[in-house]
Amino acid sequence: MKTSVTAAALASLAPASLAAESKKGVHWPIGCFTRPWFEKKSYGLDVALDGTKSAGYEWVGLLRGDAKDKLSGPDATQEYLEGLKKRIADRGLKLNMCALRTRNELPMEDQMKQMRKQVDNARFLGAEFGLTFGVDGPEHFDNYFKLMRETAPYAQEKGLKLVLKPHGGASGAADEIKKCLKEVGHPNYKIWFDAGNIIYYTGKDPVEQLKPIVQHVTGFCAKDCDKQKGSVLLEFGTGKVNFPAVFREMKKGGFNGPVMVECVAPSESAEQATENARKNREYLEKVFASI
Repeated sequence: MKTSVTAAALASLAPASLAAESKKGVHWPIGCFTRPWFEKKSYGLDVALDGTKSAGYEWVGLLRGDAKDKLSGPDATQEYLEGLKKRIADRGLKLNMCALRTRNELPMEDQMKQMRKQVDNARFLGAEFGLTFGVDGPEHFDNYFKLMRETAPYAQEKGLKLVLKPHGGASGAADEIKKCLKEVGHPNYKIWFDAGNIIYYTGKDPVEQLKPIVQHVTGFCAKDCDKQKGSVLLEFGTGKVNFPAVFREMKKGGFNGPVMVECVAPSESAEQATENARKNREYLEKVFASI
């Protein structure tokens, strides 16, 4: 009797948060970038938006387009942006990300004008995040840091969250990413982690590279990769990215942002790209339920 009473007393003292933490499963939003429909052949943005919807996604990110579509680029006209916003809404999709492109060869004043225009365009379209890619060459590192220092507060004023996607060079892995965060030094500059790119550009373990920066991660670019400088056009779970381990680390770090499918297995048609996008969404859903 004494033992059972003690056990009951201990159970009553267990914090509710402990029980919550023991539960499996996360419910992070899953979306898809437009890249699968622009990989080896351009099927056009309307096909990409249709494919995103057909593959079961609610969220879309404007990562790639073609000459016909400026997306949130600095040359996009107001008429075009209004039409693009309608094209997305008409399909019942929600936009959460626009890519922000840098032009290192331009004078800083022109770079800032173009970047601010892209921020304005992204916000008009309804995006929450503006995705940057760092830079490759060391000769451009300081330029990138200055541009981001100037852009972060402007984007914050406009309501756009400025983020960095690991992409080799200045953002190759944890040490480089930490330097980016330090150099920019603004709360409106965070990370969208990309485990596949960590492998592709550096060959390092994404889980170990995530640990030092996980508290700064507000989104995830989902792609697999088979080896350093290998292929990222893969069905999830067939490469070297240990998605369950990566997501467990993110869950432990308090992550609660979007996970966006970037790449799928090679596709010979728009329909195949859509089906491959569906497979990767279903894979993520199964992993989310298990962690």
